[in-house]
Amino acid sequence: MVNFWAGTIVNVLIASFLTLPVLAQTEADREKRLSELERKIRLLDPSFSAPPVNDFDQRLILAERKIDELLGRSVSQNVVSTAQPLPAPNASPSAATSPLQPLSITGDYQTSSEGETRLPVSGYMEAHFNKNSGEPGVADFHRFVLLFGHSFSSRIKFWSELEVEHALVEGGEKLGEVALEQAYLDFLITPRFNLRAGMVLTPVGILNERHEPPAFHGVERTFVETLIIPTTWREMGVGFTGDLGRGFRYRTYMLSALNPLGFNAESGITEGRRSGFDASFRNPAFAGRLEYAGVRRLTLGLSSYTGIASSPNLAVTPRVSIAAVDGRYSFRRMDFRALFANAWISRTGELNHALERRFGVNPNVARLMRGYYFEPAVHILPRRLRTDLALFARYEKYNTQQQMAAGFTALPEFDRRSVITGITYKPNADIAIKFDYVFNRNASQVFPALNGLNLGIGWWF
Repeated sequence: MVNFWAGTIVNVLIASFLTLPVLAQTEADREKRLSELERKIRLLDPSFSAPPVNDFDQRLILAERKIDELLGRSVSQNVVSTAQPLPAPNASPSAATSPLQPLSITGDYQTSSEGETRLPVSGYMEAHFNKNSGEPGVADFHRFVLLFGHSFSSRIKFWSELEVEHALVEGGEKLGEVALEQAYLDFLITPRFNLRAGMVLTPVGILNERHEPPAFHGVERTFVETLIIPTTWREMGVGFTGDLGRGFRYRTYMLSALNPLGFNAESGITEGRRSGFDASFRNPAFAGRLEYAGVRRLTLGLSSYTGIASSPNLAVTPRVSIAAVDGRYSFRRMDFRALFANAWISRTGELNHALERRFGVNPNVARLMRGYYFEPAVHILPRRLRTDLALFARYEKYNTQQQMAAGFTALPEFDRRSVITGITYKPNADIAIKFDYVFNRNASQVFPALNGLNLGIGWWF
């Protein structure tokens, strides 16, 4: 009976720690998780001791082995494979690890000591209160997202993400949205080379693949990664992922193309996302991301996208290309992140004329869009505490009409910049309570930008 309860307790421990979201967590979050796991193991076995604090991977391996010992299982039956350590701080998962997914599942199902079948389930949610200057405040349960996975075998795995936006979806009313954000199969071949197919997130920038609320500062996602690089940009696709070693990993996909009917002056290509619906592969697009995380606390990324945007209802087929570079670095109690992105659209003169004939309004789509931001943050609470409080500031410059085609004039209201200042409080590593104030400016004297105050709470599990 003692062994039964010990096994049950340890199963709960490993499930509660190692199957939690594997996202772009801060190093402090990961350290708190592992320290808590070690503390609970010592309650079961006081003789357990961890290696030096700075050797995270070795501590994780020893914790796994102790759990196996307590459960009376062999290393080959580990719930978590020691060949797949947690990702480096502020890094995306390796090719063998899907977002929010348990690190490995050793069989078709996981079964508890009582014979209960366990499927990997996760999720994230967030609620906001937004108030622009001179306007009434609005509260909104912005997102309710559930993620489901399944392991067909040790080499074939499935992951999905289903989202409800704005709490309510009603037929014929623009009150909310049910959206499939991810649904793909991973065919794990080698650490360096794996196949992925289905609905995938386009691997451009930082936030598109890591957009869960505890993963970034500020109530709303960055302007640059909303208007220059579309946010939650997902397409039907197939491609390859892998960990090349020495800190290098990659993702590269062939994707469905954008729809040029959605391009406009204010949000650029964002409304041209097909999101898996009626996706065109007549002229497939290609996207890729190369990351380097070989230096502790540093992650660098290069992203690119190129494809011919097309619609059966439009004769003009412009090419859209994006290039982005980003970096994240932590030094003691300071975090830094920055991103620069350019987006080019060809044949915009023809495109604007064609869209004006179709809709009666000139969308004034630019041939070049540009944006960048820089964000420092400081953690002000002592490391020994289980809570975290970070102060941050972010400067963003973004222009969806950086350059226009001949005969078209850029509108000054779309040459924008923002300063966002605020706090992020985490009573738990998986819960973020956020406040920020946004100072918005643009180059227009006629249509001034509004400042905004935002409150939010977000969590993942």
